[in-house]
Amino acid sequence: MIKKRITTSVLALTMATGMLLAGCGGKEPAATKTEKEATKSDEPVTLQFWDENAGPARTPVWEEVIKRFEEKNPNIDVEYVGIPNSSAKSKYDAAIAADDMPDIGSVQTTWLPEFSIREALLPLDSHFEKSDISKKINANATGVNKKITQDGKLYGIPYAQNLDALWIRTDWFEQAGVQEPKTWDEFFTVIEKMRDQANNRYGFTIRGGAGASFTIQRAMFANSGLDFFDKNGKTNINNPKHVEFVEKYFSYYDKFTPKSDITNGYKEMIAGFDTGVVAMVHHNPGSYGEHNKALPEGSYKLIPLPTTEKGGKYVAEGGNAVNLAIFKSTKHADAAWKFVEFVNSEEAQSYWNQQTGQIPTNSDVLDDKWVQESQHIKTAFEVYNNPDTKLYEPPFYLPDYRAILDGVVDPGVQAVMSGKMSAKDFLDEWAKAIEDSKEKYDATFKK
Repeated sequence: MIKKRITTSVLALTMATGMLLAGCGGKEPAATKTEKEATKSDEPVTLQFWDENAGPARTPVWEEVIKRFEEKNPNIDVEYVGIPNSSAKSKYDAAIAADDMPDIGSVQTTWLPEFSIREALLPLDSHFEKSDISKKINANATGVNKKITQDGKLYGIPYAQNLDALWIRTDWFEQAGVQEPKTWDEFFTVIEKMRDQANNRYGFTIRGGAGASFTIQRAMFANSGLDFFDKNGKTNINNPKHVEFVEKYFSYYDKFTPKSDITNGYKEMIAGFDTGVVAMVHHNPGSYGEHNKALPEGSYKLIPLPTTEKGGKYVAEGGNAVNLAIFKSTKHADAAWKFVEFVNSEEAQSYWNQQTGQIPTNSDVLDDKWVQESQHIKTAFEVYNNPDTKLYEPPFYLPDYRAILDGVVDPGVQAVMSGKMSAKDFLDEWAKAIEDSKEKYDATFKK
């Protein structure tokens, strides 16, 4: 039986970078705490599972996955706890600090290094290697998860991949006689052409609220084609190419994009697209479910982000996945692994990714009919399977990488949009935060 509990209260938590870096993660937890499973395989077990991106589009999907799991494992009940994306990281931070963690959690790739250093997670290497799914889950995705942790262990099993792209209103484009943008110059031109004041339509929506850091970072590197660090180890965040791009990008705010963009998070920008306010939105295949419910079939599609300024290559961010992790405080590690394993089975991955519009990591799913027929999934593979596609790798391994995005970059975006900060000052501040963090990390771990 699914026990659903939506949790909204979040405890405040402040942890200095130095404290995070002082950790020595990766130790196998004592058997007395995590491995004393029920002596009988049919003894009743209750697991708590946290979903870090709960909402009307995804909560029912998880509930169905849990229902199918419980039917196959009648002695295991899974208690679903749905957390809105905007507060999920804070909720996990508070739980780790209080040592009151769930058995299993859906965690973003950017959280794995910090959580592992804080010794919050169980290493899953031995479970994974013994499982049939080890031969099916995308090796590049699991490889990234191991590469970014200080001890090189596997703490998260990726059940879905993603790719930043553009959703466009094809019906509007056809009516206006405008072609899909393939370069960044064309992208900016299209924003202007698709502004329709008579119908109160805008060419684009900028993400200025929570999560703005991801969007601007991926757009910057998709335009420049640069690596995250140059050959001398200096970040390219504030490279002159990025300064020029960011200046132009945000200059469209409140002229060709809505004024409300400055506080737009995921829900707001997707709503702008789905309610007929904007012609384009920068997101990923994962919002397909919302578009499919709100818009007529054939009126929208996914297209790749424009190609690089020079060379015309696609650029994608390595490690753009979401994972299941088992927390060290669980008293039912084997039962928890059964759930992780089931979610990553062909059956569950196929259902979950089809409903949400994301990209499966289980190779058996790739031959499913829905994958072959899904325009948005085929577009994603068009990019990933292109031999010239460049993958840039952010320093996910920095324990405070995500804190920098949330605490420095997100507010910095709003400062630029409101005219309180220049693009150069914003990128310089961002670059300094990354380089300071990297210096501390290198000094601690001799990376």
